[in-house]
Formats: sequence, structure tokens, C-alpha cells
Amino acid sequence: MILGIETSCDETAAALVTGEGEIRASVVSSQADLHARYGGVVPEVASRRHLELVTPVIREALSEAGATLDDVDRVAVTQGPGLIGALLVGLAAAKAVAWARRLPLVPVDHLNGHVASLYLQPDPLEPPFLCLLASGGHTMLLDVRGHGEHELLGTTLDDAAGEAFDKGARLLGLGYPGGRELDRLARDGDPKAYAFPVARVPGLDFSFSGLKTALLYAVRDLTPEELEARKADLAASYQHAIVRALVERVREAAAQAGRETIAVVGGVAANSELRASLPDARLAPLALCTDNAAMIASAARFTPAVAYPGYLGLDAYASR
Repeated sequence: MILGIETSCDETAAALVTGEGEIRASVVSSQADLHARYGGVVPEVASRRHLELVTPVIREALSEAGATLDDVDRVAVTQGPGLIGALLVGLAAAKAVAWARRLPLVPVDHLNGHVASLYLQPDPLEPPFLCLLASGGHTMLLDVRGHGEHELLGTTLDDAAGEAFDKGARLLGLGYPGGRELDRLARDGDPKAYAFPVARVPGLDFSFSGLKTALLYAVRDLTPEELEARKADLAASYQHAIVRALVERVREAAAQAGRETIAVVGGVAANSELRASLPDARLAPLALCTDNAAMIASAARFTPAVAYPGYLGLDAYASR
């Protein structure tokens, strides 16, 4: 049994996963309501909330699994990337549990965790495959050749796709989390109402800053009354441009890498238009798209553990 702990941003999560990839428990405590008043995650506020929640969340996961710490064979934790203060809370908690029980500890890269969400029961995906990892902080195309073995084919040159969604929602005066609110509003709009640009950069990389600027100019050209009337069309057209950029690059990368299977993971994988635009792709289950500890425990199945007490000197990292 693996105890996974995840605190890289604004979700405090713990999970119990077996060595075969069965999720025995997955508990996620979101801070979305706490940060909504600020329109985004405040790192110091997030860190302090993780301090309050990490122990109760671990206890709840153990209770949900009908397990105790005696049943845990190793502890897995997100080491990075993420908000450094938030990461340190989870890392300290994981060290404490592992050290007290003389257990090995597995430091997990958060992005590897998103890919490993595809390896969980009841329908695990086996490599090789082409994977789009799209979240608030990252947009990557990965050629996944084996468990824990992948090659980076393309990434974003500026904003991540999730960040572009959130910034677009803010420009439209929507609530937080912005990506979810923009997706909901876009369902009532016309995706062809505005011809927003899709950047074509060399290779398999992405760029969303020009698209964000185009939305800014479109909003500025409207009176408050016009903006309110056209908000759904703006949301639909903006979302359509982001999704089109992602889908075109995914198809191109799959062809170049010679991969028949396409997978999508990360928070943006929950977007309804993206899911509809890639009907043949393997998408992470909705519950595993956003940050969770089950994916961290899953990645730990294929990541070397650090034996007791060698992990006490481990540090977190904010970026790769």
C-alpha cells in the first residue's frame, strides 16, 4: 500500500493506492473558495491552509480505505514543480510519517504524476502513447515510451493552456476557477463569432500570449452593455481557438512520433470541448484531471524510493 500526498498548489490531497494500481481512497480538499476573492491562488494563503488540512486529509484517506499506517509500505509525495511553500508542507508531512514508521519515501515529480494517472485501475493504459499534458502551469507534448520514460516533444513558449483559460476568464469578468467558468459560459456561445488567432510557432511548441492579447483588444472595443451581450460568444470563440491549437499540435505530434494512441492529462483535460474534439483519445478520468494524490501514489510505483532516513535532506523545487 502506498500513501500519496499532494500539496503543489491549492489542493490538499492524500490517497491510498495498492501496488497493482487500485485506488483504495482518494481525498482532495480544494481551496478554490478560499482563493476566489482574489481571482487566483495566493501562495502564502495556500501554504497556511495546507498546514491546517494535511493531517486531517491523511486521516480521512486512511479511514476511507479502512486502513492504518501499519498497512502502509511506503510514502509518496510531490517534490515539485509547484508553489514552493505549499510543496514544503506536503514534503515535511511525508517525511514525518515515513520517518516515524521507518518507511521508504518516494519523491515524485508532479508532471510524472499526471501521466501516471493513466496507469490506475480499473482501465490502465499501457505505453507507448503520445500524451498531451495541459494544466494551469504546463502544456507539454510527451512521447511516453514506458512507465516513467518519456521524451518532451513540445511545450509552451509563454502561457500554459490552463493559464490562458484563467486569464481569459478574468478578462471576461468570470469567477474562479476561471477555466471551469469559461467552459460553462462557452456552451451558450457561438465559437465562430470571433476569428481569434492560433499561433503557429516552429516545431511542436505552443504559444497562447497572442491569443490572450486578441481577447483583450476585443473586450476593450465593446461597451459594458455590448460585452455583457457578447460574453458567451467571446468565451466560445476564445475556447475554440485554444482547443484548436492543442488538437492540431497533438495530431501532428502523434504522426511524427508514429503513435496510434493519444492520451490527455492535466486540469485542461476536463474541458468539455477538448474532450469532444479528441473522441479517439484516452482522457484521464475527470476526478484525476485536477491535482490529486492518487496520481502521485501511482507514479511512485515506477519511481525509485529513498530508504530511511536518507530522505530527511530532500528539498522541494518550484520548477524543473
